[in-house]
Amino acid sequence: AAEGGEGRIEARGGIAWQSGNEEAVAGVAAGYDFDLGSSAFAGVEASADKILAGGTEVVFGLTGRLGAKMGDAGKLYATAGYSFNDGDAAHIGAGYQHKFGTNTYGKIEYRRFLVNGTDINTAVVGLGYAF
Repeated sequence: AAEGGEGRIEARGGIAWQSGNEEAVAGVAAGYDFDLGSSAFAGVEASADKILAGGTEVVFGLTGRLGAKMGDAGKLYATAGYSFNDGDAAHIGAGYQHKFGTNTYGKIEYRRFLVNGTDINTAVVGLGYAF
């Protein structure tokens, strides 16, 4: 990892649900985390995610994250951002990221999308490379 921060790229997949309906979701993201001392970090991320159902659009997102470093390998964080496609939406969430070795990491993350008074939820697992 670079001194003062760390870039990352990842692929992720999971489930999206709304009002009892569930669909698979898959996506990719790239981001950068800035060190805020020895125990905290702040980051930015650009993403593209797609619900794997016919007729759905790719949703592009810009997200900030703020969190605590958990030991040498873990990051516990909260997210907030904005998603863009046919209808724009704010989103909030939380997750945990854990490094396996020097550059590979896994993560689990929940997001809630606030779309025109309707909530859409996602839970994903991801595998990424940090540099």
